[in-house]
Parts: sequence; structure tokens; C-alpha cells
Amino acid sequence: MAIISAFADEIDADPKVQMDTLAAHGVMHIELRGAWDTNVMKLSDAQCKDLKRMFGDRGFGVACIGSPIGKVTIDSDLDAHFDEFKHACDLAAFFDSGLIRVFSFYPPENGDILDHRDTVIERLQQMCDYVADRPVRLALENESNLYGSLPPQLEDLFQTLRSEKLVMAFDPANFVNDGALPVFETAWERLKQYVGHFHVKDKVAGSTGPCVPSGEGDGDMEKVLRGAHQMGYEGVLTLEPHLAAAGQFKGHTGPELFEKAVTALKRICDRVGMSY
Repeated sequence: MAIISAFADEIDADPKVQMDTLAAHGVMHIELRGAWDTNVMKLSDAQCKDLKRMFGDRGFGVACIGSPIGKVTIDSDLDAHFDEFKHACDLAAFFDSGLIRVFSFYPPENGDILDHRDTVIERLQQMCDYVADRPVRLALENESNLYGSLPPQLEDLFQTLRSEKLVMAFDPANFVNDGALPVFETAWERLKQYVGHFHVKDKVAGSTGPCVPSGEGDGDMEKVLRGAHQMGYEGVLTLEPHLAAAGQFKGHTGPELFEKAVTALKRICDRVGMSY
């Protein structure tokens, strides 16, 4: 059985509105990226305590900490950034979450990230080593313009690191955006053995606008989820719809459009036989 989760900050900045909307659609897990217009990494201790109480009172679980770790240029102060990663690990422990979303670094200005492959490997290895004895795994998202944006580089990362603490957060829309088409044959078939998490959003190839409900774009959502079901996938399907707007660090969907997003995902799950 899969668990449907969501980036609830796409619904509204107010956690109460987030939970009201999710609960109305039977979604009781959150990928915690932000609340009160504040990124999860910047929440105060008091805000974290309030959120944890609110989630507990309503029966919500935190499926993943939707951190921006690794979403910086490779020539940044990576030691300071690693301190941020440690904070993300503390947040995962505080919210009883077994996953932290991470990224694989942007290139320097006017540079090519492929020239920095060894540093990317070194820094991701450092993260994996840090959580070696912690009850948490890292979910590496395929994000545009990073080292791990396309299947060859992602395959290189997972084959080189070979860490049980690192899984892939498979995002079909991002592959569409980067031209890894068709997504099922080009990305899923090549990377499926590493997938341990999903970010559910779909996109029409060539579009510069918002994303579309699952199955209405070129992300091969039904084929991918059928393949996942056939492999026995029992992890998280996190809705990241971006139906109203899509940005580098955050998207927007709103309560009304979220209904379209969750309904589309459930319909695909039903068609492929994946229970949730």
C-alpha cells in the first residue's frame, strides 16, 4: 500500500487550511516544506512545537522533510551548508520523519556542473555518512540544472555512492522539463531500482506554464506508477501539483485545484491497482 502525501504549503500558508484541505480528501501525511510563509529550515523552535502539536491533534504524519539541502551552487560555503543539513536531520527527528528531501547542487555562475562531479559525490557521501546510524534516509530529487537532473548523472550518483541511506525521489515533471522523453523508457526504466519516493506532478512538454494534473501531461504517470506497483512499491506518493504556479523553491496550487490533483492521482492508482 502506498501513502499519499502532499506539499501542503502549495495549498495555503496557514497550517489549519492545509490540514482541513488534506483531511477532506483523506490525505493524512505531509511533506513539510513550509508553514506561515516560512521555509521549514527557518521555522523557529516555537513554530516547530506548535506544528507538531497541531499535526498530532489532527492525526497527521510528516512523511518527509522537504528541505532545500543541496539546492545551492557547488562553489558555495559547503561547510556552512552542511550545518544546515544537520539541522534538517534534527527536524526529521523532531517530526518523527524517516525521509529528508535533498538535491545535488547547482553549477557555479557560468559554469558546468559536470565539471564538479567529484565534489558532488564527496558532499553527498558526507550526508550519507552522517545519517548512517540515524533512522532516516535521504531522498534525492531530480531537479532541473543540477548534477542529478538527467538519468545518466543520476545513475552515476547512485552507482558510485551505493548507500542504503540514499534513494531517489522520482519527479516525472522535472524529467519532462529537462527533455528526458519518453519518461518511462528514458528515466523510469533506467532508474527504477533506486526509487524510494515520488514527487507527483505532471507537465506538458514544451510548456512554460504551470503543471497539469497527473496523466494530463507527458510524464508517463500511469506507466510509471504501474511499473512501481509491479515492483511492489509501498512508499510515499507526494503531491507537488504546481497547478497554479511553479517556482524554483516553491509552487502554488490552492485548495480548489488541489482537489483536481488528488483526484487525478487516485484515479491513476485505481487503474493500475495500487492501493493507498
